Amino acid sequence: MSSTVFQPLTLPNKSVLPNRLAKAAMEENMAIEGHLPGDAMFKLYRAWATGGTGLLITGNVMVDHRAMTGPGGVALEAETSLEPFKKWAEAGTQNGTQLWMQINHPGRQVYAAMGGQVLSPSDIALDMGKHSKLFGKPKPMTEEEILELIERFAMTAARAIEAGFHGVQIHAAHGYLISQFLSPLTNLRDDAWGGSLENRARLLYEVVKAVKARLPESAAVSVKLNSADFQRGGFDADDAKQVVKQLSELKVDLVELSGGSYESPAMQGNTADGSTLAREAYFLKFAEEIAHNTAMPIMTTGGITRLPIAEQVLEAGVDIVGMGRALAFTPDLSNKWQDTADAKANLPEIEWKDKTLGALAVMAVTKRQLQRMGQGKAPKPNVSPFFALVADQMRLKKLTKAYRKRYNFA
Repeated sequence: MSSTVFQPLTLPNKSVLPNRLAKAAMEENMAIEGHLPGDAMFKLYRAWATGGTGLLITGNVMVDHRAMTGPGGVALEAETSLEPFKKWAEAGTQNGTQLWMQINHPGRQVYAAMGGQVLSPSDIALDMGKHSKLFGKPKPMTEEEILELIERFAMTAARAIEAGFHGVQIHAAHGYLISQFLSPLTNLRDDAWGGSLENRARLLYEVVKAVKARLPESAAVSVKLNSADFQRGGFDADDAKQVVKQLSELKVDLVELSGGSYESPAMQGNTADGSTLAREAYFLKFAEEIAHNTAMPIMTTGGITRLPIAEQVLEAGVDIVGMGRALAFTPDLSNKWQDTADAKANLPEIEWKDKTLGALAVMAVTKRQLQRMGQGKAPKPNVSPFFALVADQMRLKKLTKAYRKRYNFA
């Protein structure tokens, strides 16, 4: 098939992606004891690597085990054993696939049940309505903690490349810590790390500089950025344009544009500010505008399940088509598109009245597919959202208890 989707792309660092399709990050929650990748993760990434997608971006790997997005997450720190990560890299680079590690700190998006640190630029807690108590109260970060965080990102990035990953993606979207610094709703600081957009973006820029200083030029450095938070008064499209311009000057290899946060899960097609997103390729209009104003490669993710939509994304000037849930339910979708343009990932639609529980159910059904692939089984799209959510919550409760016990969190 002659589709531009299957043409290679040379990045600014001279590395070549075999095609224009990427698996966007999805949190796996499949780590073994010690926050390490194990056999299930290796099988999962081997399935994706042999599925034809040119770039695989891992689920978020934490730079600090004291602050996790959830139990069963992976963390890579200075003292972590690299052997499991080398096996992960080997599995995910089959078939000439590029593998990048997404590195992250959750900031205030830490479940209260987890314990540990809940850091943020300011002390603004998550507003999840009646579910707000699920999350811990954040503590404003000190200058010392900010500098330590920058070092942690650089350390994790360096160790990822040492383990055999081709690059890293710095997570600055979806309401996690760097995104919290970017947003005027969560960053109320009056020092060098808050106030103007330049100051609010300072943490992101310093992390990028520190990571690039630690890695060889052959390693890709990318950033995941919200095109907007989709919350009134939050980080918006005009802010995103300015940040992308600066990231281009810092010689970042790729920016992935997404959107939303726990409070406004636009990455699942829902917003808190009433914005209407496209049914497919949610963030394309933002990405198209930004792509036309930068020479830096741009990727967009959100709601893409069909080849004609993927081609539409590329025709709009975007360089890489990112897919998340589509590849959870159809891991070889890229290969199928090579055979027939009609192939499609069929995603179950979950529309519950309680948007928070609905978002959790979407994640639970998706994670169930990842777990099945980790067991060497095929995905099973028609699982019950209710039972998947209950089973996931029970599993997470057990893992949370083990996490708290391991670190003696009160």
